[in-house]
Amino acid sequence: MSEKSITIEDVAVAAGVSRQTVSNVLNTPAIVKAATRERVQEAISRLGYSPHASARRLRTQRSATIGIHLDPYAGGISGVVLDRFVHALTESAGDRGLRVLVYAASDQDEEIRRMSDLVHAGDVEAVVVTGTRYDDRRLAWLTERGVPFVSFGRPWDAASPEESAHLWVDVDGASGTRAATQHALTVGPRVAFLGWPAGSPTGDDRERGWREAMTDAGARPDLRLSAEERVADAREQVRELLATTEVDAVVCASDTLAVGAHVAAVAAQRADLSIIGFDNTPAVEALGLASVEQLPELVAAGALDLLMAGGTRIERRAAGAGEGHVLVQPRLVVR
Repeated sequence: MSEKSITIEDVAVAAGVSRQTVSNVLNTPAIVKAATRERVQEAISRLGYSPHASARRLRTQRSATIGIHLDPYAGGISGVVLDRFVHALTESAGDRGLRVLVYAASDQDEEIRRMSDLVHAGDVEAVVVTGTRYDDRRLAWLTERGVPFVSFGRPWDAASPEESAHLWVDVDGASGTRAATQHALTVGPRVAFLGWPAGSPTGDDRERGWREAMTDAGARPDLRLSAEERVADAREQVRELLATTEVDAVVCASDTLAVGAHVAAVAAQRADLSIIGFDNTPAVEALGLASVEQLPELVAAGALDLLMAGGTRIERRAAGAGEGHVLVQPRLVVR
C-alpha cells in the first residue's frame, strides 16, 4: 500500500480501534488511554500515515500560519538581507509544522488593514513585524488586540527595550560597527563613519558602536558623514571628505554606502583605503570589501523560538525581563 493511499480508516483497522479514536490520538491524545494510544501510534508509524495538514487545521480551527509583511521592492544593494530573513523564516517554519503567509503594504496604515483582514479571517495566527521604528503603530495595534507577534527590530520607543512587554529579536548593530571600527583602527586613528541622516533608530544604533570604539581607543569621533541610502550620495560625501581631510578608514552603516565610498576612493586614487560595510552582500564580496554580516538565519530562528510554545501551536509567551527578546551578535567578515 503506498503512502498516498493510506487513510485514517486504514490506521483504525490496523490498530483495532475506531476512526474517532485515531482522530483523538492525533488531536487530543491526553483523553486516550496510554495502551490504546501506543497501539495507534505504532500503527501510524508502521503504515507511514501522515495526517493531512489542511484537514487537521480545519478540525483544530487553527491556521498554524504566520503572517509577515514584505517591503515594497526598492532595488539597491542591502535589500537582500530581508529577503534572506523571509526565506530563512519560511524554511524554519516549515520544519516546525508552520506556514508563512507573505503580504504586501505600502505604509503603516495599509499594513494594519492587511493584518486586520488576515487575523479576522483566521488566515494567520501570529505576525512577524519587520522594520520597527519610532512611534510604531503596528506594535500598538497588535498588542491591544492580543494578537501573538514578534518583531524583527527593537521597540525603539521603550525606555528599556530589554524589559518590553512584547517579543522582539534584533541584530546588535552597535556591536557590529564597534567591531568594524576596532578593526579599522589597526590601520590608523582617522576613522570616519558614513551613516544615514540622524533619526533612523537602526542607523543611530550603528553610529553608537563607532563612537564607543573611537572613544575607547582615545581617538576623536569627529568624522561623521551623512548620506541617503544611495550609492551616488555616498560617493559624493566621501569624495568631498577625501579632497580635504586625511582619512585612514571609513566605517559605513550599510553596504550601499560602502560601495559609494569605494567608488569615491578609487576615483581619488585611494583604492587602498580601508572601507567596511554592513550587511555582507554579494556586492561588497565582489569588490573585496570587509563587511558586518547580520546572520538573518539566526534572527529567523530566534523569532520562531519566541513565538512557539510546544507542538505546532503558536502561543504568546510571557515576556519577562531577559526572556522576551533575542539579540543576535553579528560577525565581521574581513577579506
